Amino acid sequence: MDQIARTTKQIGASIRRRRRALGLRQADVGDKTNLRQATISALENGEPGMQLRTLVDVMATLDLELVIRERSRAADIEDVF
Repeated sequence: MDQIARTTKQIGASIRRRRRALGLRQADVGDKTNLRQATISALENGEPGMQLRTLVDVMATLDLELVIRERSRAADIEDVF
């Protein structure tokens, strides 16, 4: 299922959901990516300073991909009423 993530916390939450759906522990992902469990935890918590390469490596391990597209716009409240 596609998920829209616009913040580091949302990206981290999506990665956590996928890891859990695969039945993996943070340490398992760390072992597969040669990263520390603490790094996986930081990524899942959306902590600042994460390297793009780390994100890409973890996503590849979890069989995820990043899609870049224009941001969708929310409807103005006046359009609703």
